[in-house]
Amino acid sequence: MTWNAGFFAREAVEVAADLIGAEFEVSGVGGIIVETEAYLPDDAASHSFAGTTNRNRSMFGSPAHAYIYLSYGLHWCLNFVCLPGSAVLIRALEPKWGIEAMQKRRGVIQERLLCSGPGRVGQALAVNKEQDGLPLWQKPFSLRLPAGRPPISAGTRVGISKAVEQPWRFGLANSPFLSRKF
Repeated sequence: MTWNAGFFAREAVEVAADLIGAEFEVSGVGGIIVETEAYLPDDAASHSFAGTTNRNRSMFGSPAHAYIYLSYGLHWCLNFVCLPGSAVLIRALEPKWGIEAMQKRRGVIQERLLCSGPGRVGQALAVNKEQDGLPLWQKPFSLRLPAGRPPISAGTRVGISKAVEQPWRFGLANSPFLSRKF
């Protein structure tokens, strides 16, 4: 199913759930989105919580753009901007296209380990600061929504220390490609 920028001009929690099952590629490398997390402007765990900075400027831009940041100085993490100050973190993909490129970039063969975690997604797709702020409807990105809503699981977010109680992590039910089980 095709989409438009209006799809992202909604609450990040809704968008995060609706992205499960979508096909996403960066320069022809990618897969099925199987895990996401939502972050809102008034959310203490969100990069936007304290306001605009050079690092998070893309989060305050238009919906349907990439927000890419370096986590712990090691891993590039990919987010999709929703309403200003909110975004959806892409936590895991089921690899489908460009698997050999992902294996080379990640230095692993096992497909389950290629994109099961936000840092792994960033490395497998070779995203970095150069794509930060780019529109999701143009190359190098390609996004296709699922025809229908697949069965999803929901639970609390992981890998954060603030607002951990929010049930804003979504995943494809029983997918072996999740970063963590629900």
